[in-house]
Amino acid sequence: MLTTKLFVPAVRPHAVLRPRLIEKLHDGRRLGRKLTLISAPAGFGKTSALSEWMADALRRDPLLRVAWISLDEADNDPARFLGYLVSALQTADPTLDLGAAAVQPGPVDQTLTAVINALAASATPIILVLDDFQAVEAQPVRDAVSFLLDHQPPTMHLALASRSDPLLPVARLRAGGELTEMRASDLRFTPAEAASFLTEMMGLNLSAADVAVLEARTEGWIAGLQLAALSLRERDDVSGFIAGFAGSNRFVLDYLVEEVLQRQPATVRDFLLRTSVLDGLNGALCDAVTGLTGGSEMLAALERDNLFVVPLDDRRQWYRYHHLFADVLRARLTGHDPGLHVLHTRASEWYERNDLIEDAVTHALAADDVERAARLIELAVPAVRLSRHDTTLLRWLALLPAPVIRRRPVLGVYHAWSSLVAGDVDAVEPRLAAAEGALAARDETGRPTHDSAPSEELRTLPVTIAVYRAAVAQAHGDLAGMRTHAQRALDVTEPGDHLGRGAAAGFLGLAAWATGDLDAGVRAFGEVRSSLRRAGNLADALGTTIPTADMLLGQGRLRDAQRSYEEALGEALRLSIAEGAPPQATGDLEVGLSEVLCEQNDLPAALARLAASEALGESAHSHENRYRWFVSMARIRQAEGDPEAALELLGAAEQHYRRGFLPELRPIDAQTARVWIRQGRLGEATAWATGRGLSSTDAPSYLREFEHLTLARLLFAGHRADPGAGRLREALNLLGRLLAAAETGRRWGSVTEIQLLQALAHASNGDTARALESLEQALRRAEPEGYCRLFLDEGEPLAVLVRDAAAAGIAPDAVRRLSGALPPGAGALPVRAGATSVGGLAEPLSERERHVLRLLASELSGPDIARELYISLNTLRTHTRHIFGKLEVNSRPAAVRRAEALGLL
Repeated sequence: MLTTKLFVPAVRPHAVLRPRLIEKLHDGRRLGRKLTLISAPAGFGKTSALSEWMADALRRDPLLRVAWISLDEADNDPARFLGYLVSALQTADPTLDLGAAAVQPGPVDQTLTAVINALAASATPIILVLDDFQAVEAQPVRDAVSFLLDHQPPTMHLALASRSDPLLPVARLRAGGELTEMRASDLRFTPAEAASFLTEMMGLNLSAADVAVLEARTEGWIAGLQLAALSLRERDDVSGFIAGFAGSNRFVLDYLVEEVLQRQPATVRDFLLRTSVLDGLNGALCDAVTGLTGGSEMLAALERDNLFVVPLDDRRQWYRYHHLFADVLRARLTGHDPGLHVLHTRASEWYERNDLIEDAVTHALAADDVERAARLIELAVPAVRLSRHDTTLLRWLALLPAPVIRRRPVLGVYHAWSSLVAGDVDAVEPRLAAAEGALAARDETGRPTHDSAPSEELRTLPVTIAVYRAAVAQAHGDLAGMRTHAQRALDVTEPGDHLGRGAAAGFLGLAAWATGDLDAGVRAFGEVRSSLRRAGNLADALGTTIPTADMLLGQGRLRDAQRSYEEALGEALRLSIAEGAPPQATGDLEVGLSEVLCEQNDLPAALARLAASEALGESAHSHENRYRWFVSMARIRQAEGDPEAALELLGAAEQHYRRGFLPELRPIDAQTARVWIRQGRLGEATAWATGRGLSSTDAPSYLREFEHLTLARLLFAGHRADPGAGRLREALNLLGRLLAAAETGRRWGSVTEIQLLQALAHASNGDTARALESLEQALRRAEPEGYCRLFLDEGEPLAVLVRDAAAAGIAPDAVRRLSGALPPGAGALPVRAGATSVGGLAEPLSERERHVLRLLASELSGPDIARELYISLNTLRTHTRHIFGKLEVNSRPAAVRRAEALGLL
């Protein structure tokens, strides 16, 4: 963490005070608006306006706190951004009770929610400033800021400065009166301000006419005025110079920077050019890069001379160049002596000496010194593995040439891992074999010929190779191979290698899970979790919650799964507060808890968890589980009556799915087939079953149980379409064999689902007594655990059966709960033709359509609504068409008026 990014820039001595701007900025906060946006091109004084506003606000309100983050490109890493966010808030207000948020009763939210709750609980007003927001391009980080805006407590105000309008819900905030905006036209110096700046701050003695010409030529552009003032120093023909330039900002900038540089002593000019390769400047670093001494004194002199250096801390130890100035310096650096590569190499060496390895790697790559970069990356691997900041490692590996990686077995193994992460399973083994060969190669004296330096990673590489081979076997469904390689990893681990032993034990647990021995799988993952904790790998230890919870669900232990997720999220939050960033598993844990809440039919809470997960960004999700967010959202959309959105989300899940990590027990294409069956698209579902080679006579297998249960549903649907084809008997025979296997394996979650399907099958056959008997068995097992969607997702056939169960007095508590959760009219007699239903409509709107209708009544545009609903514009148009048809209107305004008249809004 660079604390210099958290300092509020001080207002410069003799700075031009601009009360008209400051009052406008104060107004936004006084009126309770959520966001202040200062958006203007470079050089218009955005940061200066913010710092002056903060200084004035603190004078007016001694209780106010200011949290400031100066953003840069590295903050596109969501984990880094959240770390700085937490640190900035804690720096601004040390009394902010983030720690207490981790131990509140009930489900524990992740970092953003904890921050919001802590801010809401605090009476201290706070302004969060995000400067240089244009540097943020990563969608997950923008989503995190949107999440803050959407849930912002009244004590907090957000201020952004950006060179361009941020991709945030600005239009919605503007329409709702929650936005204060300041543009280039607001920031331009007025003639009076330009005169004050040029005479008082820059020390020039100019006539009113010269000031007016400069102000007109620069159009009040502050950077242009500053450059012009620097060029005017010690000139005799001031008026002639002022008359000699004109044109666009870019032209003025090039011209004036050249003027400024040419008028500096050679030592200053050389210093500016050489150090422009650096994002942050301090005396020692500048000395290392320039090969000279006196860097600290030079920086102080540059600040005194207003040469575009910005102090980053209160002690004037760290600075940066004004971004615009730095861009121009770098453009002029090409061909400079010493060359660009030499400067980057010197910077890399300094960062390495000061244990700032990531910056050292960045400059080594900029210097095209791939050998040095490779060595540094190997040094960084243990920390990256421990923190699970996989994105950084993947980016580095992609920039290294293949021959460099081949000579370093440590990097070769992680290159193979990058293929596994990318889903290219077939490329993993050749890369592992190459790394293994490089590791074993010796010269004639018996010394290794590879370039990897001795390290813990190199020593344990045989274990890592065996573990990744187990992953490849898992991806291919080769359970015997997975056990063989996992056991090999265990055999070569040393007693203190807890990470290796934990990984190997994990694959043995996955093998037990894939064969349906869930008791053994849960025990194995308990051992894995303990090993990972002993290794200090807390992020991966938290990640074991996900497969463990999946196995608990297979055992029918829904509440234990929920408890596991909540406890893990509590620990993840404590870690994120301690370390400044959420562990990678946090986003996956939120998704897992969402799945449990969805099963309990608490759809709003499930959606909130998915929103929290998405706000955390990519770095808070593991590669192997990222697809589950889309699967979970698809199930919620299906539950809301929006199968088309569900299908789109399942398609997105397919794109994110990566083989090689976990058994594929709920294949995405089988989940898609279930949606088709509920839509009546039996031809597509049948083609899926044929393509998968499924048959009702297959022997039971846990790996294919989900597919066989989907096939049973397909057979039911076929029976309803053609009762004489014998499909119901096929389904019952298949379910009988599946039930016996599930009971033998003590997979009570599977048993419950199978008994439910048997009840529906008997009901389809008119055998109400046997149907109610099977339903009662399923309900008695499911009710204590809170299962709900398992039943509700079966739709109308289940609703009819629940009505019969209520009449027969079977499992009254469970039946009453399901009856209350059924949509209005489910299981009732069809509405007569021409009759009026709920809301005065012949055909009522589904819950999903009502949600879309509420958004149509808002100020959101069509694309905004589609993004809000996570659906495509085509799907939104389909919903809109259905809504218009049911409301008997043909436009959005007419639909809103009709809905208001019917009380639907």
